[in-house]
Amino acid sequence: MATTLRSAWAHTLRANPHAVALYDAATSRKWTRSELAALGLEWAREHGKSIAGQRVVFAEANGPEWWRVFLGLIASDAVIVALDPGEPPAAQRSTAEGIGAASLWQGGQLQMMGPARRRHARGTRLLKLTSGTTGRPRALPFTDAQLLADGRQVCASMGIRGADVNFGCIPFGHSYGLGNLVIPLVLQGTPIVSGAALLPQGLAAAISQWRPTVFPAVPALLRAMAEADIAPKQLRSLRTIISAGSPLASEVAKAFFQKFDRKIHNFYGSSETGGIVYDRTGDAALVGSSVGRPMQGVKLHFTAGRRFWVASAAVMGRGRFRPADRGALNARGELVLLGRAGRMLKIAGRRLDPAEIESALRQLPGVHDAHVAAHGTRADALAAVVAGGVEGTELRELLRPRLAPWKIPKKIVVVRRFPLTARGKPDVGRLRALLADSDAGA
Repeated sequence: MATTLRSAWAHTLRANPHAVALYDAATSRKWTRSELAALGLEWAREHGKSIAGQRVVFAEANGPEWWRVFLGLIASDAVIVALDPGEPPAAQRSTAEGIGAASLWQGGQLQMMGPARRRHARGTRLLKLTSGTTGRPRALPFTDAQLLADGRQVCASMGIRGADVNFGCIPFGHSYGLGNLVIPLVLQGTPIVSGAALLPQGLAAAISQWRPTVFPAVPALLRAMAEADIAPKQLRSLRTIISAGSPLASEVAKAFFQKFDRKIHNFYGSSETGGIVYDRTGDAALVGSSVGRPMQGVKLHFTAGRRFWVASAAVMGRGRFRPADRGALNARGELVLLGRAGRMLKIAGRRLDPAEIESALRQLPGVHDAHVAAHGTRADALAAVVAGGVEGTELRELLRPRLAPWKIPKKIVVVRRFPLTARGKPDVGRLRALLADSDAGA
C-alpha cells in the first residue's frame, strides 16, 4: 500500500500511463496521467531545487496548471499550501507571509519570500488553511499518510472507483476538493472533469458532454440547478451527487429529486478531520433528519454537552479532534447536528441555541437557509437572515405554532440567496452586516 503521495501517484502512473486523468472542459482537451506527470516533472526541474521541505503557497484555478504546480511540489518534496483561486494577489502574499512560507507561486513565477519563519510538524506534506474564529489564516499540518487515509475513506464510503469520473467544480485545494477529487486521482486514477462554467446551464452542459458519474457539490450550486431551466436528461450520467460545506435544506433535496430523479447525499467533515459522516442512501437529505452515518474508518466518541470527538487515520495530529459542532446519534446511527458549541444566546434571561430557530426556519416552505443571531438593538429579541421568497411577516406567522413567542425573531431580513465565501459556505461576516443594518428587514 502506498504511503506517500509521491509513491501513490507513481503506482497509479505505472498502472496505466495512457489513461485519461483530466478532462479540461474549458479547452475540450483530455490529459493523460503521463501528460500530467510530465507537466509536474518539468515544473520540479525548473523550480524544485531550493524548496525541498519548505512551505510553498500557490493559487491556481482548477485545471492542468493546478496539477502542474501540485505534482511539481510533490516531486520537489515541498510542503504544499493551496489557496482559493479567487484570492487577490495581495491577499495571497499576505497569507504567505502570515504562515511563514518560503515561496509564493504567482503569475507564473516562483517568488522567494525569504527564510522560512515557521516550523512545521515532522512529515508534513500539506497545510490546510482555516480562519476558525479569528479571521486570520491558521495552518493545519497534514502528512502524506493522513491525506491518503482521507481519500481511501471517502472512496470506500461513497463507492468511488477508478472507473468513475469526478466532476470537479469545487476548488481542488479546499479540504473537500482534496479528499473527493485530488486524492482519488492520485490514489486510484479516478479522472476529473474541470474548467466548466459555474452557472447552472454551463454545469449541466459540461455534465451532458463529459458524462461524469460523481458530482461533489455545495448546496448553493444544487439549489441553482434545481431552479434553472435544465433538462433532466443532461444529468443522466450522474450516479452519486454529494452536498457538503453548509447545511442542505430538505426542500432543495426534494426539488432536485423531483426534477432530476437523483438523490443528494449529505457529507459532513472538517478541515481538521477530513470526512466524518456520509448519507449513503440519500434519504436523510430528503427529510432533513441527519447528515449521515460515520464513514468507513471513522469513530465518534460523545461527551457532555453533546460534544463529540472524531477519531480516524485521516485526522490531523494524533488522530483525534473535537469539532465545534454539537450532535447526537439517532436510532439509525446517523449524526444529527445540534448547532455549534459556544453559540448559546441569552434572550430575556433564558438561554437559547440559535440552531434551534434556524432549523425551524429551514423547515418552512419557501425557505432555503437561515442564520439567527441576537438582535442588534433589543436585548430581549432575536434577528434572522433568511434565504428564500417569503416575507418576514409571513415567516413569523408560520413560526407561531412551532415556537414560543420569545423565540420568534423580531427582525427578519429576507434575501434571495445567502452571500457565499469562495469555498461555497455562507459568508457569516456579510450575514452579520445585513443584520446590523437597522433599515433592513421586515
